[in-house]
Amino acid sequence: MNPTSESRRELDSTVINIELTLASIIQGVALFFLTDNARVVMSERHWSTLLYLAAGLCVIFIFWSRSIIHTLTLIRWPLEFGHNFFYIACALGEAILFSRLDSPLAWFQLSAAYAGVVWLLFIYDMRMIRARIIESSNDAERALYTRAKADQLLNIWVLVPLLFLLNLGCAFAIWSCPDLFIARPGHIWLISIQLASFVGYLIYVGRYFHAIAPLFVRTREAR
Repeated sequence: MNPTSESRRELDSTVINIELTLASIIQGVALFFLTDNARVVMSERHWSTLLYLAAGLCVIFIFWSRSIIHTLTLIRWPLEFGHNFFYIACALGEAILFSRLDSPLAWFQLSAAYAGVVWLLFIYDMRMIRARIIESSNDAERALYTRAKADQLLNIWVLVPLLFLLNLGCAFAIWSCPDLFIARPGHIWLISIQLASFVGYLIYVGRYFHAIAPLFVRTREAR
């Protein structure tokens, strides 16, 4: 066995473990803030916030699942500091977002800002995908990274911009018509739409992982 290749595999494994640990820890922190704020608003019997709580939980599900797929598919040595700094910034954004479960306008404003940061993360990570495509040494790796690139571009050009515009539109609607969306419970329709979009995105992520799982296995076998 080539000692250089073995050393590279060990370094890759170390970086993957760091990435998985970081993703799990920061989403655990986000879950703490969601739980803590949910306890406060639920004690005040604001039952409409259950939809906001469900949406917040979906945010955690989405970020965690995307980060795990990204780690298993693309993360290699050397450690990418910028990528990890984005993860930490997203966790901070989630913590701030979850503190506004009982404030519809602030919720959607912060959701739009959070979507903007995630959008930048997808754009930033294109560098990593291009590097993996260049480094690929067999057809299995090229197929996997090509599929990852297609997914990344779909998120950059379609999915994340739509989520950003949805949240921005909801924030504008509440700001411009507070009588309809605050004085009356019109904001429930908006959070329901957001929640439905999150569930739809989770379904997409699940199908994407199901599609790339065989490619991932073949890539591992080819090494």
